[in-house]
Amino acid sequence: MHTILYSHPVCFDHDTGEYHPECSDRLRAIMGALETEEFGFLDRREAPMAEIEQLERAHAPVHIRNILESVPATGHHHIDGDTVLSVVSGEAALRSAGAVCAAVNDVTTAFGRANAFCAVRPPGHHAEREAAMGFCFFCNAAVGALHARAVHGLERIAVVDFDVHHGNGTEDILSRHAGMFYASSHQSPAFPGTGRNGHVGIHRNLCNVEMRPGADSGVFREAYTKHIFPALRRHRPELIIVSAGFDAHAKDPLAHCRLRTGDYVWVTERLVEMADEFCNGRIVSVLEGGYDLDALAASAAAHVRVLLNH
Repeated sequence: MHTILYSHPVCFDHDTGEYHPECSDRLRAIMGALETEEFGFLDRREAPMAEIEQLERAHAPVHIRNILESVPATGHHHIDGDTVLSVVSGEAALRSAGAVCAAVNDVTTAFGRANAFCAVRPPGHHAEREAAMGFCFFCNAAVGALHARAVHGLERIAVVDFDVHHGNGTEDILSRHAGMFYASSHQSPAFPGTGRNGHVGIHRNLCNVEMRPGADSGVFREAYTKHIFPALRRHRPELIIVSAGFDAHAKDPLAHCRLRTGDYVWVTERLVEMADEFCNGRIVSVLEGGYDLDALAASAAAHVRVLLNH
């Protein structure tokens, strides 16, 4: 399998301030783990900046304008207590969304089979159509999904989100579009307090599975085996986008689930198998959360290893 790695130096420079958990060390840890010899065959590319037209498929124009006009000339600008813009954050946010669009282009038009991992920040899955929150400005996965439909004519696109927090932004955007599908496994109660079991949306294109604090490998795998994978199979996606957050790991400080690195291997293997069955192997993964640096690096590397060695 041809695996493409998208990133950009400006994603390291997005400065959230001292002691903020969503810091540049996260990306350094991942990229360091991907520098070993076994990842030598990754096709490494620079993430382009998303075009405004691409963002407007997912976000209201006023939201896009407000974010880009709020980027400070010096210092920081706080959208809220957690969501912080620095001098280069606008470009970093544009490149994070642009990476997913470029990856969608690559895997959709590749001669042969291809997948991609977007090692970018800021993350995106909490950014709603008209609101930034939870460290996120633009919803990278949703921007990529709607780009796939508009540009490549794909009708059935699935976003699968295994971040420990519910992707309220991805749900807010994709629930509006029949043909899109969003599935999330997430701790509850936890930020942002959305994603209740049984909430399927007006187009019945959502699959939410709540996991209680302390949920372990068994709970996680059951959520996918009994709920998310059957729903995904019914959707018969033409493209799978993964919101790859690694903060359900037992070592992560921002939540209380008990996953291990092997669980990310397991879920990635199953998603790759479904991409083979329905999508000619087309799968695009984009980084979301994960805040223990060692666990994040090991889990992200394990995730990419499955993509690369498939």
